[in-house]
Amino acid sequence: MAELLLKNGNKKTFPDGISLFEAVKQLSNSLAKKVLVAKVNGEVTDLREPIVDGTTVDFLTFDDQAGKDTLRHTASHIMAQAIQHLFKDVKFAIGPSIENGFYYDIDTEHRFTQDDFAAIEAEMAKIVKENLPLTREVVSRADALKLFKEAGQDYKVELIEELPEEEEISLYRQGDFVDLCAGPHCAKTGQVKSFKLQTVAGAYWRGDEHNKMLQRIYGTAFEKKEDLDAYLTMLAEAEKRDHRKLGKQLDLFSFHEEGPGFPFFHPKGMILRNNLLAFWHELHNNADYDEISTPLILNRQLWEQSGHWDHYRDNMYFTTIDDQPYAIKPMNCPGGILVYKSNVHSYRDFPMRMAELGIVHRHELHGALHGLFRVRCFTQDDAHIFMLPSQMKQEISGVMDLFDKAYRQFGLEYHVELSTRPKDSMGSDEIWELATKTLHDVVEERHIPYVINEGDGAFYGPKLDFHLKDSIGRTWQCGTIQLDMLMPERFDMTYVGEDGQKHRPVMVHRACFGSIERFIGIITENYAGAFPVWLAPVQIKFLPISDKHLTYAKDLAKKFKKLGIRAEVDESNEKIGYKIRKAQMEKVPYMAVLGDKEIENKTVSLRDRSQGDLGAKPIDEVIAHIQELTASRKG
Repeated sequence: MAELLLKNGNKKTFPDGISLFEAVKQLSNSLAKKVLVAKVNGEVTDLREPIVDGTTVDFLTFDDQAGKDTLRHTASHIMAQAIQHLFKDVKFAIGPSIENGFYYDIDTEHRFTQDDFAAIEAEMAKIVKENLPLTREVVSRADALKLFKEAGQDYKVELIEELPEEEEISLYRQGDFVDLCAGPHCAKTGQVKSFKLQTVAGAYWRGDEHNKMLQRIYGTAFEKKEDLDAYLTMLAEAEKRDHRKLGKQLDLFSFHEEGPGFPFFHPKGMILRNNLLAFWHELHNNADYDEISTPLILNRQLWEQSGHWDHYRDNMYFTTIDDQPYAIKPMNCPGGILVYKSNVHSYRDFPMRMAELGIVHRHELHGALHGLFRVRCFTQDDAHIFMLPSQMKQEISGVMDLFDKAYRQFGLEYHVELSTRPKDSMGSDEIWELATKTLHDVVEERHIPYVINEGDGAFYGPKLDFHLKDSIGRTWQCGTIQLDMLMPERFDMTYVGEDGQKHRPVMVHRACFGSIERFIGIITENYAGAFPVWLAPVQIKFLPISDKHLTYAKDLAKKFKKLGIRAEVDESNEKIGYKIRKAQMEKVPYMAVLGDKEIENKTVSLRDRSQGDLGAKPIDEVIAHIQELTASRKG
């Protein structure tokens, strides 16, 4: 008999040699119908594998991320098999699951378009209906090479040849399709019931622009049709909210070939940006931060000392000054450290909170650039807090208070990921354990929803990442809190303690919005361009019915501007209905229609972009209303 320790802490005994699937059937028939994969001693594995005495086992369904990944990975194999049936001379590269879906990279003379998707989906449906078992085979390197060479699968051959000689090579078969794959997979194709192919794009083999361009077909898969339909509806809504389209429509920002990945903010975009930054300054002033500014370019020696040269060099830009190597900063922290070191500090100085709106540059592959979400130059709303070890929990909790105020201002819910030590980290086990435990304890004490993200910490310390949920259910990673006990050591940072001796401070790196540019993209999509009054580039637009009402409109706009209200006049010769529709398309919060009656009564005929006609309103009442919404940031 074999004993398994289950996730709930219970121990169960099963006959030796039975599969994980047979074990879960003995536990619960209802769970057996839903389970897709198992996690054994922390490793995700197929349900067809035999149980092992003394292991810890967690049975995962589509509700778990590993379950979603397994279903979608299997869907990518089903898609590849369908393409193999329908098209000749197809060479397959890789086909993993990804966030919210899957893809497969394909090399073939046929140029895929969305017109091909219906036929591929129909063939996939046949494969699903056949309910083919997916079987795993472990083969020798020689046998694997022979198999894929004979099949003309050059990309698989290349992958095998790069594997270490001792590497275990596994294949997965389903009917007439075989793939080089580490798995895991669903037991049968019939479990992939709801799927949809979405787009086709170009992708260089292995992400290298010097390699051949392949065709990448993207799709998604869900356990239930209603969940797939809801997801596709969300994507349709997201397309309407695309910040790149809205940025152009609302004249906020643009991108140009002369600077790929470098955003250009227009006057209206700068109004939006400056109001966001005014809110940022208010938050940080209230939380007792001091603002600093550090240089854009610093010498190579500094980046070697910080560890960025070894761990981040491929993402950096470089220049030469006075025959010496320099780097354009990808992060603000070394500059903040130099500010700290410019003075001698006492324990009485702590905590020291230094905030910086620092422009950073990071090299991103051209194909990865995506509007304001993925750029090569952005403003990081950084801060570095220097503290005593006894102040760690208190300061981290204070940062979380600030983040909470910031995100709730925009109606954004959030959850937290605790990212632990990565493989390429610096520092001792003891330092990492203390830093990780401190972050863990703060999150637990605050009762904030969180998950563990193993191995995704910064190279100098563990971190808390804040994932925001927008109005249509998407999540975005924005804020981060990184606890660092290593940089103070590398830079020999000290303070004089109560005992008169030198000690090391603890350092926290944190960013609230993360990237100002990216956050603008997020809130643009969250509000669908209909920014609240306090953020809106234009708060009210005056719409004269005819030219004879134009002077009154200009006089009102001038008065409103003097009172700090952002106002515009539509001076076109178009009819009033067109002017109203145009202002609606521009997402202006308020429109003021002006005609003979309004001039006579010293009023405006006010329209709200969402509520429509509000009727005649006294001018002073409109002014007071907009000023109150702006000051309170409630509208």
